[in-house]
Amino acid sequence: MSPDIYIHLKLNKILSIKHIIFFFLMSLGFNSLINAQNSYILLNKTYNRNIYIEVYSSEIYFHTSINPYQISELKKVMNYDSLKRILIKKKTFKKKWKQKTWNKLFNDDVVNLHRKDFDIIINPLMDFGIGYDFNDDKNAWINTRGLEIKGRIGKNLLFYTNFYENQAVFVNYLDKYIRKWRVVPGQGKVKGFVDNGFDYAAATGYLALNAGKYFFFQFGNGKNFLGDGYRSLLLSDNAFNNLFFKATVNFWHIKYMVLYNQYIDIMENRPEIGHPRKYSAIHYLSWTISKRVNLSFFDAVIWQATDSTGMYRGFDLQYLNPIIFMRPVEFSIGSPDNALMGLNLSVIVGKHNVIYGQIILDEFKLSEVTGGKKWWGNKQGFQLGFKTYDPFCVKNLYFQTEYNWVRPYTYSQRDPLKNYGHYNQPLAHPLGANFWEWVNIFQYNYNRIFFKLHLQYALYGEDPTGKNYGKDIFKSYETRYSDYGNHVGQGIKTTVFYNNLNASYLINPTYNLNFNIGFTYRYLKNDLRKEKTSYIYFALRTSLNNLYYNF
Repeated sequence: MSPDIYIHLKLNKILSIKHIIFFFLMSLGFNSLINAQNSYILLNKTYNRNIYIEVYSSEIYFHTSINPYQISELKKVMNYDSLKRILIKKKTFKKKWKQKTWNKLFNDDVVNLHRKDFDIIINPLMDFGIGYDFNDDKNAWINTRGLEIKGRIGKNLLFYTNFYENQAVFVNYLDKYIRKWRVVPGQGKVKGFVDNGFDYAAATGYLALNAGKYFFFQFGNGKNFLGDGYRSLLLSDNAFNNLFFKATVNFWHIKYMVLYNQYIDIMENRPEIGHPRKYSAIHYLSWTISKRVNLSFFDAVIWQATDSTGMYRGFDLQYLNPIIFMRPVEFSIGSPDNALMGLNLSVIVGKHNVIYGQIILDEFKLSEVTGGKKWWGNKQGFQLGFKTYDPFCVKNLYFQTEYNWVRPYTYSQRDPLKNYGHYNQPLAHPLGANFWEWVNIFQYNYNRIFFKLHLQYALYGEDPTGKNYGKDIFKSYETRYSDYGNHVGQGIKTTVFYNNLNASYLINPTYNLNFNIGFTYRYLKNDLRKEKTSYIYFALRTSLNNLYYNF
């Protein structure tokens, strides 16, 4: 690389997303920040049923599709502290040390230091699990150790961080996936460990600030989720953590979010820049039309930080425009960047029954849609779902059913660096594109005992060697198999049945420490192969995030 190009690269890196965010926050003035007791509930929904039943209520206005939820917003519409105490396990001891030990084990944070000017909370994180696959006669295990630290400094600044160090041996279908894509689903890049295991690490962290009555800002490394479903076709927590800056404004019946992200493509490793970066600007407008109806509008633009010649573009300042529907801006600058648009709708029926859905538009040409020739560029998908809390008057029962459908080549781009992916995983649905899927979830809990049944059936089109039928979003759509006649399931027709049944005991609800026992059955079939997994497992874990192994 010449000295001039090197200097140009370094100067442009100064305008990275981190520096832009810093100066943006400084311009707002930290002294105006008040009521900074906000943080977020966990993305893992299994043990937060009491929160979600209140959120999906016809008695309140709440923007249910922007996840994770801010605790300060929850407190405005419900008795949040009381709901969190429902699972408290009370027992009285005469001796103080016994009482404190009991509470630390079953109810409280392990370290909880409160002072006038700061709070610090520390909890251990773990996943010690072992299992056996009867079909492949294989033992699988995981050894995870970690730490969670959160708290506040003064009245204005909230912080959160956690770190995981992992070693694991996985069942065969996951092992194949990890070796192909070099990542553990949602948990980062791997290196080899012993004979057939993997070593990997993950970290999450953010700073959160309130700016007056209406504005909230968050800067960190983590995940976001947009939607009311189990899956999201707009933005999900499927992929690994990424660097982001999020600003929200909440007024009247409107909540508006601007989200700037930095993503990494680990398919390449260039000597001068390492793994290529790309950015996205996401806008999301949530409108609670009534206490029962919420309609949200989504758009996103993705662009690469470095082009194929090695020239560094960096964060395009024109995309700092916080106004939704960026496609006109993207078009006005003559940019070939990747743009997406979408809708999210939820309707509460009766007391706690929810009908919801999404539409994602990657590209859309009306004449081709109405022409009926199944043009490759009609890249769309939709979701339709239903969930209900306490159906048939059975307290603590939950049921959800959801259908997802995405056309071939959706989320892909001419230049794979601009696709809708991060760390070798889709940012939306784990199956990428060219699929349909039906998910059913049953859950019931009695006090701290939880039962969950997950049933799932999917059909997708797998790519033959050297062909691109549209499932793999990391392939250029210019390598497509055909311009016309494209349909969901084209290629090697593949069906996957996935069933998971588990029971868990929630040892400590403060940081979701639980003992879990379960059984997973997975069956994949196409004309080339059959894969069967029958896996029983036991685990002691802290369940903070959603892990998607059901593909």
